[in-house]
Amino acid sequence: MKHLKLEAGLWEERAEEAQEALDHFFWNETIGMYNIETPCPDGECNIVFHYWWMAHAVDVLVDGLLRAKNGRYEARLASLYDGLLRRNGGVWPNELYDDMEWMALAWLRAYQATGETRYKETALLLWQDIKTGWNNHMEGGIAWQKSQLDYKNTPANAPAAILAARLYQSFAEPQDLEWAENIFNWQKRHLVDPETGFVWDGMNREGDGSIDKDWKYTYNQGVYIGAAIELYRIKGQAVYLEAARQTFATAVRELADPQSGVLPEEGNGDGGLFKGILVRYAAELAKADPDASEAAAFLRQNAELLWERGKGAEGALFGTDWSHPPSGIVQLSSQLSGIKLLERMAGLSRMAGK
Repeated sequence: MKHLKLEAGLWEERAEEAQEALDHFFWNETIGMYNIETPCPDGECNIVFHYWWMAHAVDVLVDGLLRAKNGRYEARLASLYDGLLRRNGGVWPNELYDDMEWMALAWLRAYQATGETRYKETALLLWQDIKTGWNNHMEGGIAWQKSQLDYKNTPANAPAAILAARLYQSFAEPQDLEWAENIFNWQKRHLVDPETGFVWDGMNREGDGSIDKDWKYTYNQGVYIGAAIELYRIKGQAVYLEAARQTFATAVRELADPQSGVLPEEGNGDGGLFKGILVRYAAELAKADPDASEAAAFLRQNAELLWERGKGAEGALFGTDWSHPPSGIVQLSSQLSGIKLLERMAGLSRMAGK
């Protein structure tokens, strides 16, 4: 990552510009949350509450705070916390286990960055609810939602393994490590191709036990890589690092454009967040693995393309196709993914400079 050492200031400037665009174009002071798209005249776009998008907004604010050490990020986190709690009816849990996992992951990071006790309490409260999703349907695993306990998928399990592992690293509760291992092992046994490491989306969605192998999303690859890396950091066992390496290599081969290396267009809405999830955890692989130069180079390749071709005419606004500028409405989901990539590059550059 020697080349990144020379670029640290450049990527930090770009990440900051993208964060400023998020604040300028999306923040809605009236509701204490981000608008789900821009433009959004008079907040009309906010009919649906995208709980898990807002969790990722928390995450990118933490990224900005850790990079810039600027109090405006801490203030925005506090405002967003209040706005989200108000919008969710004064409570944090909801019906979707994967949504709650993202929210818990985000507030755990916010606690680690700020020391705010209420952020820690929120993460732990959500974790208690998340664990109720584990049941014996499909030989274990956490359900996707409370109204469909027999449908198990990667979005509800791999992030839970990341969360449990990070809770163990933070608070040293042995049960959290047991949870991380059990969830990861279930995920690997049921929803990962043993030959290639490619991560499948889910099983038993229609009640017939079948696996959705045709749903090929960057999201699923990212969270499995992240879970493997967190367990590698705790246990130091090469099997976890090898799992992350294999899945990353297969994800690039299966999903990225063979010519440009750019990650795929996965549509607006929730799909706008998918690439951001993969790049966040690919960066964790690059940080944890001294031999992961390919991961760092891949992220740099995508980030350069995003900045050179994918930036909007009005500023650092990003759509779902990183090789072309957005046209018309830009959704919060794709903006957050672009920021994640730039913040990852800033972070890797800082690490290379140490």
